[in-house]
Amino acid sequence: MATRSPKLPDTLPSDYQRWKWQILLSFSGFYLFLYLSRFNFWPLEPLIKQDLHLTHIEIGLINALLLWGFGIGDLIHGRLAEAYGLRIWVLLGACLSVIFNWITSFGTSSWTLAIPWGINGFVNAACWSPAISMISQWWPRSQRGMALGLVGTSAGGSMLIMWWLTGWVGIEFGWRAGFRYPPLIIIPLALMFYFFSRDRPTDLGFPEYSEPDQVSAIPEKLPEEKLKGFGPYIELLTNSGFLLASHVKGLENVVRYGLTTWVPLYYFEAGGYSIKSTVLLTTFLPVGYLLAPLLSGIVSDKFLDSARKPLIITSCIVSSICLIFLALLPPENAYTGATLLLIGGLSMGISPLKTLAVDIAGRRMAGTASGILDAHGYAYAGLQAIIFSIILDMTQTRWPLVFLTMAGTRLISILMISRVKA
Repeated sequence: MATRSPKLPDTLPSDYQRWKWQILLSFSGFYLFLYLSRFNFWPLEPLIKQDLHLTHIEIGLINALLLWGFGIGDLIHGRLAEAYGLRIWVLLGACLSVIFNWITSFGTSSWTLAIPWGINGFVNAACWSPAISMISQWWPRSQRGMALGLVGTSAGGSMLIMWWLTGWVGIEFGWRAGFRYPPLIIIPLALMFYFFSRDRPTDLGFPEYSEPDQVSAIPEKLPEEKLKGFGPYIELLTNSGFLLASHVKGLENVVRYGLTTWVPLYYFEAGGYSIKSTVLLTTFLPVGYLLAPLLSGIVSDKFLDSARKPLIITSCIVSSICLIFLALLPPENAYTGATLLLIGGLSMGISPLKTLAVDIAGRRMAGTASGILDAHGYAYAGLQAIIFSIILDMTQTRWPLVFLTMAGTRLISILMISRVKA
């Protein structure tokens, strides 16, 4: 099939439409289980802390190295995959992540856990920004909110599956088993994604879509010489709107991963719940992450003319209110806690920052943009793990300070995102 000139999205052939859905759904199916190899430390934290007699600071260090490793990987993998192949990068990242999960399972101290876990974060990042770039090659801005919303829903489902499965395996067979056996499913799913996807429409002889939306069309018209080597980094890092959005993503991850890092220990230590009850109660947080993103993407595309800021601001307001209540109300009330975690997860899940970043960058820099945005997110996420662990150890676990600080970051984010023009 010969390559043809770009066409408007609605005029692309039916085979193109089938392939774009096949790529989106195969990646979403793969990503639905990926957190079994990335965030599986969180529901196992109470078991590991008890078994190895770790402090809050040591727990924070292990989490920080994973998150910082992922952030460094984000900076690198998106750009390299754009140059050398998107889907092969995802496959390599998945296989290496399973290997480093197994290595981590043999840890006997904070450092023998933290070092391989940090490397796992780095290799696992290869599964994110290259795939976001691939989806952006097939889905224009007017449809991208729904497409990346489905990916966000898959990530929320991945968190939920990981929370249940890893938590159950840890309770029944020990925390080391939680790093060894659930992640194995990722390799066949990564192979499925590899064979069911292609990097770009031109790989199959299809025409590319012509971007009708000016927000994404303008960066896509940049001369080719500006997109070589470090060119995409220069273009994005000198764009004030993109930088603001990246820092908002960082502050968002202070809350998103701050909650998933510390909420299990909060209800286990301050609430006095058993390990099993803690896993069940805190499940309501990833349930919220699961339900919100797809709805958010559809609302953004269909009713807000692909505007992303209104939903980001709404996310900030509602989540800050939930965090204030979480700080002020006692943890012993399971029903109140479950309600707050569910609403908090929903409010965090409706924020389409990853879509906004790709909109600003356009498809030709989508992988680099996704990587830079996520790198900011994980840099901040790792920092919160260290800072909050120090606060908890220095104040004899005054948990309200942690949640009120998180609420403050959401209010700051409102001021910052309001200045982004996109």
